[in-house]
Amino acid sequence: MLLEKPGLPLPSRPWRDFGPVYAGNAVVAFLFACSAPVAIILSVGARGGLSESDLASWIFAAFFVNGLITIAYSFLYRQPLAFFWTIPGTVLVGPALSHVSFPEIIGAFLATGLLMAVLGLTGLVRRVMDAIPMPIVMAMVAGVFLRFGVDLVHAFRDGFWIAFSMAVPFFILSTMPRLARHAPPLIVALICGAVTVWLFGAFNPPAGALFEFAAPKLYAPQFSWPAMVELVIPLAVTVLVVQNGQGIAILTASGHKPPVNAITFVCGAGSLVTAMFGAVSTCLTGPANAILASSGEKARQYTAGVFVGVLALGFGLTAPFFTRLLLATPPAFIATLAGLAILPALQTAFQTSFGGKFTFGALVCFLVTVADVPIFMIGAPFWGIVFGLAASWLRERGDFARAADLPASETARRKAADSPKPTER
Repeated sequence: MLLEKPGLPLPSRPWRDFGPVYAGNAVVAFLFACSAPVAIILSVGARGGLSESDLASWIFAAFFVNGLITIAYSFLYRQPLAFFWTIPGTVLVGPALSHVSFPEIIGAFLATGLLMAVLGLTGLVRRVMDAIPMPIVMAMVAGVFLRFGVDLVHAFRDGFWIAFSMAVPFFILSTMPRLARHAPPLIVALICGAVTVWLFGAFNPPAGALFEFAAPKLYAPQFSWPAMVELVIPLAVTVLVVQNGQGIAILTASGHKPPVNAITFVCGAGSLVTAMFGAVSTCLTGPANAILASSGEKARQYTAGVFVGVLALGFGLTAPFFTRLLLATPPAFIATLAGLAILPALQTAFQTSFGGKFTFGALVCFLVTVADVPIFMIGAPFWGIVFGLAASWLRERGDFARAADLPASETARRKAADSPKPTER
């Protein structure tokens, strides 16, 4: 058992660490997770012929089960650890639904979960992640996050007054740290945007009743070689390298120490549970964790993770209602909110990628990720890391050598820092 142990002692009064900043980050991260990603599930399911009850069960498990994991892990490890589902994996399921039955796909979900749980218990994932240079991983993150920054610009074109009413107070408050403590910029942007949507009459709910509780279904899986070959390895790659890689890199850049093996194991265990309700594999999210770790004191950011987990529980129980509600808002509202929230993480990703070593490999990784061309049904972010590593190995071997020598030099530096200093005159 190579799972990292939780941080001790556990918080005795976590409500004292909670505050408006962490509540605001959690709300924005939650809105990010339950808007466009939910629309992707609905789109893939509709094209694959899934029924409304199938989709409701999928969304219930994606939020409720992963919300429980988010609450537990954020509290135990005292850092924001938001778990939802793999969006690239959801996209992979779309083509499979055209020639593979849904029970066979659920069987592939179960096999993927078992594989990830075993990899987490053996500790192999941590060794692989440690071998990938951080600038190349963060270049992949920058490539993924760039589209959210571009969507922010497009929001001014598609809904100028909505985007303008949100961006202006956000940037003004960002220049006033004292005021921002009491009025978090993202919460103010959210409120201003909601008011603007209401004033312009841009909220368009669907006809009929909005409120409805979810009705989860339990499925009997079927195991077939076609579904296994097509889905298991690509799903595992998208979760462990693409999705978890983003989340781990983001949290590490924010000063946290994500428990890689424990994260991998719970993604596998969570996937085994969610699969029985028809949901795609669990993963550590990149954008949501970037939002949760974007502001506030590092030691208190875990409360934002706990709160977003609580919100996920509520969404899972009432998934049809919240889905209809959010899809009734203009796309510019969600795009602006997500773009503003992701800006600090995008800036950090560029600084880490191109501020020192492995810059050529980071550039190749960034370009491949932005191009977004899947190969062998595996998403571009994974291939960005592959080609980025290959480019660095060809052009930047000296950086690999210096990185290998870093632990020894760092140890020497710390020993020198701890040794007695001569008396200053």
